[in-house]
Amino acid sequence: MYELSEHFMRVIDFDAIIKKAWHNYDASREVISVTDISAKVSTNHVFRIRLENDDMVIAKLSYFGKYDHFVEDHTLINALANNLNEPYDHFLARSLMKGNSLYTYKHSDEMLHAWVVFYNPISVKEKMPRVLNETQIRLMGQELARFHKACYKLKNVLPAWSKTIKIDIDQLLSIISSPDGSFEHRMHTDSIRHQCELLLENIEKIGANTLPSIPVFVDWNIGNFSVDENFRFYSRWDYDWFRMSSRVMDFYFFSRVCSTIGDRTIFSYLIDPMMEERFLLFLQEYHKVYPLTRAEVLLIKEAYRFFILNYVIKDGRYFFHEIYATKLQHEAHATYFPELDKKFNADKILRALNL
Repeated sequence: MYELSEHFMRVIDFDAIIKKAWHNYDASREVISVTDISAKVSTNHVFRIRLENDDMVIAKLSYFGKYDHFVEDHTLINALANNLNEPYDHFLARSLMKGNSLYTYKHSDEMLHAWVVFYNPISVKEKMPRVLNETQIRLMGQELARFHKACYKLKNVLPAWSKTIKIDIDQLLSIISSPDGSFEHRMHTDSIRHQCELLLENIEKIGANTLPSIPVFVDWNIGNFSVDENFRFYSRWDYDWFRMSSRVMDFYFFSRVCSTIGDRTIFSYLIDPMMEERFLLFLQEYHKVYPLTRAEVLLIKEAYRFFILNYVIKDGRYFFHEIYATKLQHEAHATYFPELDKKFNADKILRALNL
């Protein structure tokens, strides 16, 4: 992986890459316009493409991680989208196929290696409120449980996957041992190694490898999905952190959705929302629909540790813009890791769920 400076970002002609990707897909339909509709905190780029005859598609361009993982993720998501039953049969945006295969485009030049996937547009209903009331928290707990159950039913018919927690952590350890990585993380390499060791030791003790892996989207920021008037999932369009893993990987962001702080433009990834009574209420409603086990509750803490290690420390500078990446990585070492053992109380959750 590599980081692009803001200067290089300004001179890269993303429109030209998107047009080449589309021409390679279907040269018979001309691109009329390309509009950047990207979120401002992410380094990923999303474009609205107008074709002749007023047809429209969405393109996502990514340049961090590995191309093979990009293809793997979108192949899994497309299979999931095509196999989910009602009411989730139209929840996920579908990627475009060419022949019998998912279409992706790989761009390479001296400045940039990037890959592109196209989606059909997806309709949007209600945006989640910034702060949920108690009734809405209960409904969200029930709805995520129903969605997870639907995903669990498909776990044996989805394509194979390669990404695991251990693979990502091994990659992080390799990065901080490299010349560039050891320089970037020079003040914190020992701390990062310690957190990685704790994570791997604890998930082994918990028996996490014996727990089912299902499709999880990890980032449930309220800007990534919409709901209907009954607070049922209606549409989702952001897949940056998709993976196959334990369902508890989805819980941290829902603790933020349920939090008294609510959605914020300037954000941090504090552990505090997971200890709020509002999140316990969410979990109680979830547990009624799709019961959790004791091992899964214990894994919630390690899922948070993995989230910080993988998405903030390892990939932060390749996903977030520099101002956010620097802020979040500083907070990880100053606050997130030190407060994890002090503030997270699994017994409180276990009692709330009568486990």
